[in-house]
This record gives sequence, C-alpha cells and structure tokens, in this order.
Amino acid sequence: MSKLNPRQREAVHYVDGPLLVLAGAGSGKTSVITRKMAYLIEEVGIPGRHIAAVTFTNKAAREMKERVTRLVDRKLARGLTVSTFHNLGLNMIREEHAHLGYHPGFSLFDAEDAKALLQDLMMSDGSAEAGDEVGEVQMTISNWKNAMRRPGDALSRAADEREQRIALIYGKYTEYLKAYNAVDFDDLILLPVQLFREYPDILAKWQRKIRYMLVDEYQDTNICQYELVKLLVADRAAFTVVGDDDQSIYAWRGARPENLAQLKVDFPSLKIVKLEQNYRSTSRILRCANTVIANNPHEFEKALWSDHTIGEEIRVLRCRNEDAEVERVATEIIDQKLKQGLEWRDFAVLYRGNHQARLLEMKLQAYQIPYRISGGQSFFSKNEIKDAMSYLRLLVNPDDDAAFLRVVNVPRREIGPRTLEQLSHYARSRNVSLFRALGDMGAETHVTEKGLDRLRRFAHWVDTICRRIHEEDPIPVIKQLFTDIEYEEWLHQHANTPKQAERRMANIWYLVDSIQRMLDDGKGTADELGIEDAISKLILRDMMEQREEEDDSDKVQLLTLHASKGLEFPHVYIMGLEEEILPHRASIEEGNIEEERRLMYVGITRARETLSLTYAAQRKQYGEKIETIPSRFLDELPEEDVIWEGTGDLDQEANQKKGKATLSALLGDLEG
Repeated sequence: MSKLNPRQREAVHYVDGPLLVLAGAGSGKTSVITRKMAYLIEEVGIPGRHIAAVTFTNKAAREMKERVTRLVDRKLARGLTVSTFHNLGLNMIREEHAHLGYHPGFSLFDAEDAKALLQDLMMSDGSAEAGDEVGEVQMTISNWKNAMRRPGDALSRAADEREQRIALIYGKYTEYLKAYNAVDFDDLILLPVQLFREYPDILAKWQRKIRYMLVDEYQDTNICQYELVKLLVADRAAFTVVGDDDQSIYAWRGARPENLAQLKVDFPSLKIVKLEQNYRSTSRILRCANTVIANNPHEFEKALWSDHTIGEEIRVLRCRNEDAEVERVATEIIDQKLKQGLEWRDFAVLYRGNHQARLLEMKLQAYQIPYRISGGQSFFSKNEIKDAMSYLRLLVNPDDDAAFLRVVNVPRREIGPRTLEQLSHYARSRNVSLFRALGDMGAETHVTEKGLDRLRRFAHWVDTICRRIHEEDPIPVIKQLFTDIEYEEWLHQHANTPKQAERRMANIWYLVDSIQRMLDDGKGTADELGIEDAISKLILRDMMEQREEEDDSDKVQLLTLHASKGLEFPHVYIMGLEEEILPHRASIEEGNIEEERRLMYVGITRARETLSLTYAAQRKQYGEKIETIPSRFLDELPEEDVIWEGTGDLDQEANQKKGKATLSALLGDLEG
C-alpha cells in the first residue's frame, strides 16, 4: 500500500497536538505509524534519537523498525527507539538502577522464577495448599502491579482475609526480589512510573530525550502503561496513539479499552482521526463484522468499508457432533486446496480455547495435512536453553537465587536437596542471597561440611568465570564454561538418542551466537551493549516471544482467537460457535459478553476471502452427550450475507458417503 488515503495522510501530517488514530482492522495502521516516524524525522526535523514508538510484541516492533529504515536516511534515523513497552522500561531501569536501589546486572525473573519464589514464600508461610493456589496469587499480584498498587496499598484496601493474606505475601515477594537484585515482568513498567513520580528531575531528563511518542495498540494498555505514557508526554503533549476499541480482547491481562476515552479527559485538545477503509477483506466479511460489533456500546462510532468485491457469503456449518465438525473442516480444506490450487498456509482454523485443537490435530494427522499450532514450545522454553540462560544470569547477577538453584546441580555435583535446604534457611535468616550466604562464616554452623565444601567450590568457579567475562572477550569465556561443566557429555547421558543430544547442544551454540550478534550489532555506536545488557535483552526477548515463534513453512495454521490478532489469512474457519464456548461460559456467568463479542469481531476480520463458522449440535462433556445451543453471535450476523448448511433434516449418512466419495476422487486425481 504505497499511496496513503486521505484519512491516513491526515493522521501522518498532523503534528500540532495530541492525536488519537482510531484504526479499524486491516486499515493500514502500521503504514501510518511508520510513515509518521519518517515524516517527523524528514519534514518536521525531529532527530531519530528523540522519537520513541512503542508496541506490544517484538515482531511488530521489528516490522516497524525495518519499514522506517527503508523510508529514511540511516544517519537521520540513528538512535530511533522502536520497541515494546517492556523493552523501553528495561532500558529506563538499566539507566536509572541506582535511583531505584538496584546494582548493575540485575536479573529479570520470568513467570516460572516468580512462581517458584511465591511458592517458597507460601510454604514457609504455612499455606498448605500453596501448589494449587500459587497461580491465583501470582495473577492477583500481577494485576495489582498493573494497577500501580503497592503492597501497603493492597493491604489497606484488602476486601477480605484472602486478599489480606495475598497482600502480605506480595510484601515479602517484593522484599525478596530486591534482596536478589531482581525485577519481574510487571516491574518493567511499574518501576519507571514510580521513579518518574518520585524524581521530577529524572522525568524531565527522559522528557527531553523523548520529544515525540507514538503508541500502537493503545486499547491494550493497562493503567500502569497509560500512566507511563502520560508522564512522558505530559507537558508537550506531542504524541500519536493508534488503537481500536473493538479489538480490545485482553481485559484478563489488565488491558483497558477505556484508556482511549480517558485520553479525551486528560488531553482536551485531542484530535481524532478514524481509519475506516479496510484493505484486507471482502465487503461481505466487513458487513458481518460491523453488524456483530454494533451490538456493543461504543464511545467512538466507526464502520469498516472496502472497495474490494462483495465476495462469497459467510457459511455457517451445523455439524452433528464434535467429530463431524473436525471431519468437515479437514475435508473442506483438502477439497478447496485441490480444486483451487491453493497452499496449505492459505487456511487458518481459529478457536476459543486450546483444548478444541486436540481433536482437530488428530484428524489433520489422519489425512496427512501439515499444520502448525501457534503458541507451541518456544526456543527459550527448551530445557537446555533454560539451563544455559540460568548460567548466564548467574554470571551477571550471582544474587539470582532462581538461576542458582536451577544450575547448582546441572550437571550433577552431588549437592543434595538437604544441603540446599540448609543453605536456604540460613540465607533467609540473614536476608541475603544463597550465593552471598556461602561467603559467610556462619554458614559453617548451618550446612554440613561436605555439602558446604561442594557448594563453595561451585561458587569459586562461578566467581572466576564472572571475573573473566568482564576482563576478556566474553564469548570464548561462555563457550569455555559449557566445556568446563562437560554439558555435552551430560546431554548425551540424558538423551534418548545421540541425535537428540546433538540437537540440544546445537541449540546452546545458537544461543551463544545470538549473544555474539547482539554485541556485534551495537559496536562503536551509542547502542553498544555490554554482556549484562545483551543477556537481560535476551531474557526479555524470551518472555515476550514465547507466543511469537516464527515459521514460514507451508502448513495450515491452527490458533486461538486471542493469538490470531494482528494476522490475516485468505480462508478462515472459526470452530465451536456455541453458547459456553464462544461466548465462553465464564463470560456469560460474569455478564461480560462485550469482550467475547470483540473476540468474535477479531476472528471475522482475520479473513480476506472466505469465512466459515462451525458448530456441533451435540458435544461430549464429562463423558455425556449434551445438546448444544448455537452461539448468540450467529443470530447477530446479517441474514442476507449468510448461508446455513446442515440445518435441514438431511440424511447424515448419505452426506458422509458423498463426502467420502469426493475425497477419494480427489485423492485419486492426485495420485493419477
């Protein structure tokens, strides 16, 4: 889309005050943001280093940065910040760590580390059911942080005994993170906000640094992210935010579509530009999306339109049961692919919950249809990578207890759980990290002599590597580390096949090469990274990209409606259009149908050419067959754009025979 339409042009050229761009699905918002950055640099004359664009995924940030560098002279764009919210926060904390009371080389705890620490605290607190409850506690603390509630506030505002208990755990959790010189994912936004509120001079410094700010997916911001943006743009109000209240589907993560309306209150001179021309879908698909979403109340009115063709009708397929539903989807994909000469990757199957994919996977495997499930295992969640990252974290921050505990016995050093428990008790009583506790004379009275000797040997080795990593070229030192511990031999002992061990070791070398690339990329520039910075950036990338592994091979895409946001496909199937699935049962019980309707809207607007919606008339639940109720969203579709199939009293057996005959004929054609 090289030429901008009038609305897009208006959004790019408006720089006289705060701007909200209401960008409907497929309306070319990425073009607007990237063109606007280029316009600010080349026409308005703001140097790249004074512009910051933030979004929610590394993938989106990468795409924007690549596009801008194609549009603008590299010299002028130097220093331009295009990053995720969390990356921006990480850079701020790194630069201002002393004011926040952290040492350099602080650790970033991922969800697993945080969970382990909370579980520990809950066990020592005597919460017997810690294992079952820890996820809920973690979620509550995360929500409090996103709402900028500190432990003291949480305690004073606790509504009942349960909240009181969680608030006390939250207080301890915060203390321990500090003792470990660590921050968690939510702290990456919360700490800069607290810092800017307490130190006006530091805020002024960052306001001078960021003269113009652009924010993508604004409807997904939580209270804390809104506050961060507000603080940074406060006086100058030089910003553009892009969002779509109809695509806000992350309330469960603290996102607030109300933040779009709040802008009008905080910035009365706010200008609003609506992008309603869609470049993705047929007119019929858009009419369905508009008609469904019109059932939600709106702060801002907008309606998508397209000058594409009217397109095929939307099909609603009633299937006998869940087996018939996946059979229908699989055979239709084969049928369309062969008849129209399409690629597998042209098809996407979307669903409300991951459990719906299991039956479909088995069916696709039976028909030998290649598929990819989005949100599969990420590179960083592989065991060997978790081990390697823990060693690296320990090198930049020996106080990182989570990393220490993961690798102290990998490969085995004959340090038993009893020894580690003794050390943990002692460290906790002194309120220091495990590593620090080893240096104390007092440790000798708490830990057995043999165990302490082994632990101190390990600590001495870590100390030596730490020193070398800062004095020498870090990459050979890191490579030497894996040779020292005989990690490859250990992998061979624990792998099912030699090939598997080799593959795992290759993953480690790939990780080390990534660090080398990160160090090389910034050499001789203002963005030059030290080894600590490179490792903390990798940890953050790990946390951000667990849902973002890329794969361009020719496969049918299977993904949840949540994971489909931002993507588009020629032919889309949405499965399970039934009450209690979509809309989800919890939403019906809580009376929160609006977010489910937005999820439906997101699903519909993923489709470029054809859209098929399926539901099962009967579904097994807890071993019993139940009659389902078709989703209310099906009734909200415009009648003239929809074809219903399978609702008449058709002879099911005859239909199946016909389907099988078509399939064998098609497969026969293929073989012939």
